Amino acid sequence: MTYPEWHIVHAYEDYARVIEIGDPHDYQFLKGISGFWRSVCTMSQASGTLGPIEGATKQMVYVIGVSFTAELLAKAAYEETFGRLFSALRGPSRAILDDVSAQQAKEYASFLQQVPWYKWDFLADAQALAEEDAKELRDRERRIALGLEYRTKAAYAKVIDAAVAGVGADALTLRMIVDGVSPETLERFNGMTVVGKTRFGIEVETIRYRELTHLILEMASIGVEFVEIAGNDDIMFTTISESDTQPNAIYSDARQGFESHRHIILTKVANLASDLRALQDGTQRLEHIHDY
Repeated sequence: MTYPEWHIVHAYEDYARVIEIGDPHDYQFLKGISGFWRSVCTMSQASGTLGPIEGATKQMVYVIGVSFTAELLAKAAYEETFGRLFSALRGPSRAILDDVSAQQAKEYASFLQQVPWYKWDFLADAQALAEEDAKELRDRERRIALGLEYRTKAAYAKVIDAAVAGVGADALTLRMIVDGVSPETLERFNGMTVVGKTRFGIEVETIRYRELTHLILEMASIGVEFVEIAGNDDIMFTTISESDTQPNAIYSDARQGFESHRHIILTKVANLASDLRALQDGTQRLEHIHDY
């Protein structure tokens, strides 16, 4: 059930890609929304064989889903009307703030790979638009519309940040048991601390989120085998390929702005290293390994 939240991260990445050369109304907002809820249904069904979904987890998924839906509907309502109008009045040549906002969207999408959205400095983005020496009609429209959006998000982010501070943020590290190499070899990895040997293998503590994906891929490439991760023996990862289906995927979806598809694969932790090494055939590439 960690995937639906990452679907939102991927949606922002798709949006940034679309407006890099196009306009916001070129992004299919309803597809982004429906993709989220389809993923929730698929992941809920896949989770059924593993055990019940905790109430807090289910609540979190639905809360962020409603928020994401509301945000994209509001953005679609504006960009498909006023945004499209000002884009047409601008003509085929992009305005300065089209490029500035596209770069901001790209940096924000990259930021979300490792850090919660409410940590982003939306006010700095609004200020950057205000300070840009751009006088075209489209620029003025982008400055007002996006400035209002950024300031609204900044206010909401402040509320969320305060709420998270009250209950405590997620842990930034996790532990796992690995085998196949020596403790001395593991100590050379950045973002990892060797805790000690156990009768099942070597216990290590590692960083989480996107950095963990890079770390696990590097570990698998030198022969590390994974025994358990954070006490779990099942794990999920996503791959990217040109094919719209993969035989072992539990969910596949086209990426907006890209000529490729995302595939979600559920596997045993004990098989993770061999699965990752099998990706070296080039038909797929690893995107993200989902921790817990």
